[in-house]
Amino acid sequence: MTARGRFFVLDGLDGCGKSTQATRLARALGAEALHLREPGSTAAGERIRALLLDPEPALTPAAQALLFAAARRQMLEELVAPALASGRDVVCERFHPSTFAYQGWALGVGEERVLSLLETWAGTPAPDLTLILDLDPESARARRGTQDRFESAARDFHERVAEGYRRYAARVARVVLLDARDKVDDVAQRIAAEVARAGR
Repeated sequence: MTARGRFFVLDGLDGCGKSTQATRLARALGAEALHLREPGSTAAGERIRALLLDPEPALTPAAQALLFAAARRQMLEELVAPALASGRDVVCERFHPSTFAYQGWALGVGEERVLSLLETWAGTPAPDLTLILDLDPESARARRGTQDRFESAARDFHERVAEGYRRYAARVARVVLLDARDKVDDVAQRIAAEVARAGR
């Protein structure tokens, strides 16, 4: 019987280095590892992503949360569940912590409402380990390139988002907050250590 694959999430502020680290982790896990981004990775998810990141049309925070949940459900059913069942590891950029931090906390939809939504509609398969790359908003801003609906927001918004990530890490199991200020190689080593600790 094929052993189930492992599901890892890397999350954090725009500019925290999650794409770089997700790429490195997927490579370290082997050629069969599946590297995804969220929202996206499926045809439906990419269309939802384009709508969510475009500043127009205006979307209420609650509508944003629902769209993120829809894209996530599609990805979980279409890609994640089959990969895990076949024994492949999965690395995903962004997941529940982002929706909690942005919509649930920074935009005021509410922590409990967002957690309930995500658990009900995108709760399985659940990540084996979620790593949040913790970085102050000013440092993250200096690393960012193009600006989308969320990246172009004011500094105080990004400070609330950073607080939201920390709140998520404090209340949800199998979530680790990692300092992302260090060199890329040092952060990658700490990620590898957490993945090894998570085991099979």
